[in-house]
Order: sequence, then structure tokens, then C-alpha cells
Amino acid sequence: MSKRLLYLLGILLTAIIGAYLNWMFCCPPGGKATTKVPAVAPVVKPVTPSPTSYGLAFNDNSKFNYAVNDNFNFEGADFSILKPVSAKVDEGVLKLKDYLEANPSKVIDITGLFKSTEKNTSAYPNLGLARANAVKNYLVSKGISSKQINTFGKLDDSMIPNGTIYQGPVEFGFESMDLSDEGTKKAAEELEALHKEIMAHPLELHFATNSSNIRLTPEQRQEMADIAKYLDKVNDGKVLVVGHTDNTGDAAANMKLGLDRANTIKNYLVRNQILANKIESLSKGQNEPITTNATAEGRAKNRRVIVTLK
Repeated sequence: MSKRLLYLLGILLTAIIGAYLNWMFCCPPGGKATTKVPAVAPVVKPVTPSPTSYGLAFNDNSKFNYAVNDNFNFEGADFSILKPVSAKVDEGVLKLKDYLEANPSKVIDITGLFKSTEKNTSAYPNLGLARANAVKNYLVSKGISSKQINTFGKLDDSMIPNGTIYQGPVEFGFESMDLSDEGTKKAAEELEALHKEIMAHPLELHFATNSSNIRLTPEQRQEMADIAKYLDKVNDGKVLVVGHTDNTGDAAANMKLGLDRANTIKNYLVRNQILANKIESLSKGQNEPITTNATAEGRAKNRRVIVTLK
């Protein structure tokens, strides 16, 4: 057989084998072409983040350490401690009391945490500061001096509630007071400056006719925080709440209305962590107007409650 013929037979055999393989892999028996089905992407379920939970931790550079998983808890947009408080938290608070009594120069800093999505329902500049003051009052109820407590608020948008509850949105730290003569003098001067500021700019709240609704501006919230801070550092400090009215109606009714308004503010202060035994309320009725009652604008200014230091 000639070389030319062998060459032609090789080409023919290659073509036959190629056609066969194409038929086997591209077409099923019966000659029907297959349609390639696109791959279906797997369904990825969204991951629900786990709630954050901050344990209670007192740590003063190895001089005093106490840590448990439990802590003070709060409902979202609220600043009242959820009860009951864990027995382990109470145990830590009592140990803290013993430590602070043995170390009078020590101060515990309480920082309440809050999220920007939480509505501030308190009278303070932010919900974190209100939570810190709630914890402060709890420590005071266990015998810890408020003079050895500072309160702060801090934004923490990383917190994730467990349902509607924030678990332990409170941090604790320690610092030292300067108890030297110079340090004591400086602290007294700062406290006196705060007293003068509060007396010079008392918290003034206004009401619509026959109304006791409370609306605070950001400036008034800061005034509230200043009053609370002053009361913490002065054992005999007192808040004076005085109700005033316009001259609409009779004098006796206005005297009662003024007292009702003053007591409304007193109750509001108590809800905002001012101790009731540090608040005195009274009424001046229509007797001390600050402007004319002849105009609607003047009467609105006279319907007021003044909150200041006694």
C-alpha cells in the first residue's frame, strides 16, 4: 500500500473518531442535544448578631479586683435598673464599699453606655449619664458615699440588645483624689464655682395654662446634670423647687396650682435619680410675677417653676 493511501486512511480514521467522540459527549442517546442548566447559587441566610453582654468588672490595678458575668441591665431607651439585681453584683458592690472605705482617696467612675438609636427619656444630656446616675444611687443605697463616685455617659453603637434589654451597659474605672491641702482647696473652689453657676442660672420651666407638661432644652438638661453633680458632693445640699402661676383665676386656686406644678417637677427629679430627701417644693402662686399679666406673652412667662439650690 502506497504512502499516499496510508496518509488518506489516517485522515479518514481521525475524522471518524472525532465525530464519534463528539456524538458521545455532546448528544445523549436518541440524538437530542442537552441544554446546560446553570448552577443555582446556594441560599445564604442572614446572620443574626448575638446580643452583647458586658459583665461587671471592678479593677484598680490589681489592688482591688472583682469580676462576674452579671451586671446592671436596662430596657432600651430607659434608665431604670431592671430588678432584681444579681446576688453576685450585690456581692461585688459590698466588696467595693469595703475597698472605698479603706481607701478614702479612691473614686469610682461609672460610665453609662447608650446607642444613638435610643430615645433619651431622661432629664440628662444623654441616656448613658442617666444610667450611670441610676447605678450611682444604687451604690449609695448600699452605703457607698456619693463623694467617691463620678458619673459619665458614653455613646456605644456596637451594643446589641437581647430583645429589648441591654445587658450590662455600664463600665467602671478608678481614679484618685488629691487629699493634700492644695488638692482639697482646689476641689472646694471648683465646687463653689459650680454652686455660683447654678444659682446664677436656675433651671426655669414653663407651662401652658392648667398644664404640668415638662419639656427640657439641651441647655436645661445640662443644668439638671450640674445640679445632680453638686448634690453628690455636698452632704447637706438641697434642691428648692418653687411653683409660680399667672393671675388667671383666684389666688387660692393658683397657690394650689403652683404647688401642684412644683410637686410635678419634684417627682420628675426623683424619677431622674435626685433623692427625694434632697428636694423641697413650695408655691408662690400668683404673688411673684416676673412680668406683666396683662398680655398672653407675659402670663406665659409667669407660669413657671424655678429649680435651684437652697
